[in-house]
Amino acid sequence: MSVGTAASWLLVQEARALLTRLARVLPFALQVPMVPAAGVSTAAQTAIEEYLARGRRELRGMVGEFLKWMHGSAGRAATPAEAQRRFTYVRLRFQAMLTQFDIFADALGQRSEHETGVRLAGLDVAAADALALPGGDYDVPPVICYLDRGQGAAIRRARTRLPGGGENPVAIIRIPRERMIGSGISSSLVHEVGHQGAALLELIPSLRLSLRDKQEEAGEQRVAWTYWERWISEIVADFWAIARVGVSATMGLLSVVSLPRAFVFRISPDDPHPFPWIRVLLSCEMGATLYPHPQWNQLARLWESFYPAGGLDEDRTELIAKLRKTMPDFAALLASHRPETLRGRSLGEALGSANRQPARLAAEYANWQSAPERMYKAAPSFALAVIGQAKADNRISPEEESRLLADLLMRWALRSALDSSAACANRSVTQGRCAVCRRRVERELQSTLQ
Repeated sequence: MSVGTAASWLLVQEARALLTRLARVLPFALQVPMVPAAGVSTAAQTAIEEYLARGRRELRGMVGEFLKWMHGSAGRAATPAEAQRRFTYVRLRFQAMLTQFDIFADALGQRSEHETGVRLAGLDVAAADALALPGGDYDVPPVICYLDRGQGAAIRRARTRLPGGGENPVAIIRIPRERMIGSGISSSLVHEVGHQGAALLELIPSLRLSLRDKQEEAGEQRVAWTYWERWISEIVADFWAIARVGVSATMGLLSVVSLPRAFVFRISPDDPHPFPWIRVLLSCEMGATLYPHPQWNQLARLWESFYPAGGLDEDRTELIAKLRKTMPDFAALLASHRPETLRGRSLGEALGSANRQPARLAAEYANWQSAPERMYKAAPSFALAVIGQAKADNRISPEEESRLLADLLMRWALRSALDSSAACANRSVTQGRCAVCRRRVERELQSTLQ
């Protein structure tokens, strides 16, 4: 067998082998066992399955085109190097598709875990609620949550590029497992939601312009405004969390960044996060701007008692002084910012709510004691804010807080599952979307198994 013939035979075999492995990549609906209440939303599951099905179809087409080329006159006349180059591109696309599959598998695989799966579904509901704005300023993308090791949460935003190309059809939020279940879960969850919301509202570009204007007129305080601009993406996410879940956001942040002193005061020019010491104080300042109350000043003093700022070098001491001096103006700038996407409303008006005022939250918790059904009917982000305020007021124990949150997550998941089932049943009767989706999955399964 000549070298050219051997090369052709080998590449054809490898391409056919790709097709056999591709046939093993089945829809998640056939792989992930879970109780109905642990399932992701219908919108999320449909978006993921349609995205991956489209990728499988495109890849099968690419392999088919490669095999057709190999068996044609052009392929027979090509050098082994040219044939290998073409096949390598096809294989790289296959690997990229598997990487995308694994991204969603990481988020969905935990849905089969006892209790964890249902609680994650409850977090999905809470995240979607925290992302939705009363004015309906954008379409809320599907959100799914999963747990992972470590202290920090993260988000892979919807409508961003996935590895290997393609637009992510859902927002995927990674939550630290150590935060399940306490009030800190709301801080991590809604902070990541804030990143998605800021992208949907295109907040960062317009805020950067405002901050650059501040730098031009700041004089000796210019360096402080330069840092606020550098950190703005993370600060906006913190602002979102405070606006939606109140003091829960700040207390959860305080817990996350309670680190050895060297890390708390470490200032890195490449870090998009404010250094922990100033970040907690800024969270208190933003809270006081949105929801005035003595609790914010008390929290700030508590944080400073944990990490006294004395003894720092001259450069850090000077920078901290400038940051603290400009902090009230910066928090006011955030709250009053009016991007075009909010159609005349300020950021504080769009995100804040009168029922998140500390006194209102405390009164609601008192009402729950005599009428617990109010708690179960409350919007998830509001319920998280109420429980966080009760913790800050020392009116709820850690044990009771964990029990309440676990109960709420289960109820939100169950309610969502029942609502989805009812909606699907109605649509199926009328030959609606669910019937269409079912036929699409059946067609995809049939083509996959061929």
